[in-house]
Amino acid sequence: MLKLNNISKSYNKGEVKAVDNLNLEIKSGEIFGFLGPNGAGKTTTIKMIVGLLKPDEGKIILDGVDVWQDSLRAKSMISYVPDNPEIYDRLNGIEYLNFIADMYGISKEERTKKIEYYTKLFNIEDSLGDIIGSFSHGMKQKLVLTSALLNDPNLFILDEPMVGLDPKSSFNLKEIMRKMCNEGKTVFFSTHVMEVAEKLCDRIAIINKGKIIALGTMEELRAHAKERESLENIFLELTDNE
Repeated sequence: MLKLNNISKSYNKGEVKAVDNLNLEIKSGEIFGFLGPNGAGKTTTIKMIVGLLKPDEGKIILDGVDVWQDSLRAKSMISYVPDNPEIYDRLNGIEYLNFIADMYGISKEERTKKIEYYTKLFNIEDSLGDIIGSFSHGMKQKLVLTSALLNDPNLFILDEPMVGLDPKSSFNLKEIMRKMCNEGKTVFFSTHVMEVAEKLCDRIAIINKGKIIALGTMEELRAHAKERESLENIFLELTDNE
């Protein structure tokens, strides 16, 4: 379970409130969608959860572990796929995956099985000997996804994960996300693709100007909106009103 208690983050010496007293409780076994316009506070929130940005106020607790008080233990339970895969361009694919596996202390036998499985699933197994700098954006995204799945995380966080993926890889990723949740793990992801969020998520939060303006299942969101036909309509209604 992931808990965000009264999380706030400001920039420019407090002039810009990126995240404003945010509270969320995300259950184990749940796919949780985190939606909002550009600049709403999504990526700032995600970076605080994974330990890249320290909150000005509040606490983040993962399975009873304070993300900032016991950061190494917390990070060992998290995998994060950012919206822009910035990785070591001078390594080749297999060197990068082994580097990530070494950081998590994954045995050679286990990493070999997982690397073989996920690179085949994402159709990059024949490119692992190539320098990452020669990869397309989509190939880099697939490599980062593979690396993020090596440690079998309790919390899988993705920021715009479908960008750059071909339809088959997007489908396979969605299947992986659902399988993880069926095993009691948690998936937290941000996306602008409303159809994906509507079909995939167990619950959804909509953030705007650093505050949560809607939270619940699709049925619960529809019950509180005038435009009830689709998540896209609900999203536009709520964010336009703000």
